Amino acid sequence: MKPLKLGIRLESLGLPLRPALTEATRLAVAGVQVDAVRDLSPRQLSQSGRREFRSLLRVHNLELSALGCPLRRGLDAAEEQDARLEFIREVMTLSADLGPRMVVIQIGQVPEKEEEPGARRMREGLTYLAQHGDRIGVRLAIETGLESGATLARYLSSFDTGCLGVNLDPANLLLHGFNPYESARELTGRILHSHARDCRKASASRAAQEVPLGHGDIDWLSYFETLEEIEYRGWVIIEREQGDNRLADVQQGVAFLQRFVA
Repeated sequence: MKPLKLGIRLESLGLPLRPALTEATRLAVAGVQVDAVRDLSPRQLSQSGRREFRSLLRVHNLELSALGCPLRRGLDAAEEQDARLEFIREVMTLSADLGPRMVVIQIGQVPEKEEEPGARRMREGLTYLAQHGDRIGVRLAIETGLESGATLARYLSSFDTGCLGVNLDPANLLLHGFNPYESARELTGRILHSHARDCRKASASRAAQEVPLGHGDIDWLSYFETLEEIEYRGWVIIEREQGDNRLADVQQGVAFLQRFVA
């Protein structure tokens, strides 16, 4: 089987684009995930800018694992839904232009009752996006965490498309009370991309929180054994959303995970 590929989410470094790419090269990771915002927004990045970005990646010997598509609201929200769907569609097209043909997205919590207005909006929105993804060959990796792996797998199985899958985030699952290893098994065959974050669960003396890799409650040996069991052979992208020195945390996280990925 192919080995797992280790990368970092550029935004976790807290650096401008070019220094962030240089740091990723120094860390000897295989690739990066970057958000399609600001200068890399599909509405800002011209065709020449897209060529320049692809060239930058080649110069730094990095692959683009996926484009992130951060949203203020989920696909169940009525406010600005049409504009939100159009932006996601544009990010998907940009992902096809830049190469990874994958977009990581948070859609909101999967609804319990299909007859609710929010549930209809989410289903209609995902159907619209999936049709575009199938047409241009781009996949949507939905963030895990707001429901169990089993619930998300059942929901995705109700769509007649090949482009919908998940971005597996073990910390997000654990922070919301779900077993990340069992959820990974329940999502077998649907995992397109994976993040690597760590966390500590809530206790009587502290709130749940994200922590540097290797300092939390994720059993990384069990996690990678589970990925091996379900034959996942894609990207593992180190992400750090909090902390006073995220750059150092990512650097240490790369060294920590290399022993599992090698």
